[in-house]
Amino acid sequence: MSSLTSNDARFVEPEGARNYITHDYGALSWLLTKDHKRIAILYLISITALFMLGGFFAVVMRIELLTPEGDLLTSDTYNKFFTLHGIVMIFFFLIPSIPAVLGNFLLPLMLGAKDLAFPKINLLSWYLYIIAAVMGLYIIITGGVDTGWTFYTPFSTQYSNTHVFGVTFAAFIVGFSSILTGLNFLVTIHRMRAPGLTWFRLPLFVWAMYATSIVQLLATPVLAITLVMLMFERVVHVGIFDPALGGDPLLFQHMFWFYSHPAVYIMILPAMGVASEVVAAFTRKKIFGYSFVAYSSLAIAFLGFLVWAHHMFVAGISVYSAMIFSFLSYFVAVPSAIKVFNWTATLYRGSVALLTPMLYILGFIGLFTIGGVTGLFLAAIGLDVHVTDTYFVVAHFHYIMVGGAVMAYMAGLHYWWPKITGRMYPEWWARLAALLIFAGFNLTFFPQFILGYLGMPRRYHAYAPEFQVLNVMSTAGASVLAVGYALPLCYLIWSLWYGRPAGPNPWGAVGLEWTTSSPPPMENFHETPVVTWDAYDYPAMLKAMGETQNV
Repeated sequence: MSSLTSNDARFVEPEGARNYITHDYGALSWLLTKDHKRIAILYLISITALFMLGGFFAVVMRIELLTPEGDLLTSDTYNKFFTLHGIVMIFFFLIPSIPAVLGNFLLPLMLGAKDLAFPKINLLSWYLYIIAAVMGLYIIITGGVDTGWTFYTPFSTQYSNTHVFGVTFAAFIVGFSSILTGLNFLVTIHRMRAPGLTWFRLPLFVWAMYATSIVQLLATPVLAITLVMLMFERVVHVGIFDPALGGDPLLFQHMFWFYSHPAVYIMILPAMGVASEVVAAFTRKKIFGYSFVAYSSLAIAFLGFLVWAHHMFVAGISVYSAMIFSFLSYFVAVPSAIKVFNWTATLYRGSVALLTPMLYILGFIGLFTIGGVTGLFLAAIGLDVHVTDTYFVVAHFHYIMVGGAVMAYMAGLHYWWPKITGRMYPEWWARLAALLIFAGFNLTFFPQFILGYLGMPRRYHAYAPEFQVLNVMSTAGASVLAVGYALPLCYLIWSLWYGRPAGPNPWGAVGLEWTTSSPPPMENFHETPVVTWDAYDYPAMLKAMGETQNV
């Protein structure tokens, strides 16, 4: 562990220099800021609040499912709870979490830039997020919505008496926040790289954000158009999706999943970028097959647009279409498998430091692999027919999204927390939280694979008594998982006042973000850096940074 230290004495702030935290304390200065670092902190606070709200809905659902009888919530209320859990977690946490928080904070630092290309648009994207979140909170307080997060027609256009219009309008608005963020990132990566920072010297996190931004720009407008048509049909009763009005409900599913399956990669591609950074830092090695990992991000972004109809194998599409989409769904697993193989090869014979970020990433690799392999089960048409709309699908989705995206988000938050705040967190508590989250997650969701295979349908608040034991296990796991998520909230806040100073590079990592102070100054760098080393080239970059320690 001794190699994971840095020589802090060489990094001295110029007299009178101020960082983004201490510069102008006024609330108005934060609400009107154009500094990408402060906007990232605003996102962090708001996204954390929405995560807690979505978690509340999940906890109540798991308590309901302790017993076979629907004795806590009515069926209508349960419908609203799983709908709001899905909407909040997907649209307001999972999609924006890593791009809006870590991407906003780190991208200019990793590129050697002073800020993102469009600072005002960056602030606008946060305000759009807040407007949509406030609308969602109002809808929750005034009765909620019961369509499921997928808004399937014709129920959402014709039969639901809940706030379908309001929640789809909120999702429409938050979509523009995602589009603006993707546009900002793409232009920044193309136009604002430091001298010498060529494409194949970029950190793999930047490659992941580049691929994510492409998906955000190309896929999110399709969702926006779909939601506009849904709202238009619900209000004006023009037949677009409703068969009673001459519409086609399958058209809605095609359009919705054309966005929503690529949206899975909006959530998971940034997580893969975090994994690459952490694996390199805590093994002291260049990522095995760097160029393959970089290109695989672009391959995932491209292939993600070609597999949407595997969500529709039981919806009435032709057998020939189903066969094609089944093949493509197998094929899209290849670039993800390349990443897992390359991370594993990097770990092989590496000097692995089992600190908190690395523990989260090891958990990420294992859980994401399980989620990916069970996704291949769903690509098999015959098996998909058996487990569609069962808890098998719930478990698979959560292994990808929570076991994958959230574990990597926690890894990234812990890895860059010293850079964001200038403070270290208590390592013992952080390791305990990582282990609780891993154990609690598996206890929560692995039994759901068995439940789904045995035939328990999802979205039911009452179920057959023979499923109770597995449901009790799942609820017990959710309790452990809740404790695991609560711990970081406590000790990270504690570290803001009591954590020991981190120094500019507490991990002894490479990357331009580690060459500036912690927290970074207002304009990130006192002088524009010039890059003369390849990505993850530890000897060359540590020499350029002036490190004297032997790695």
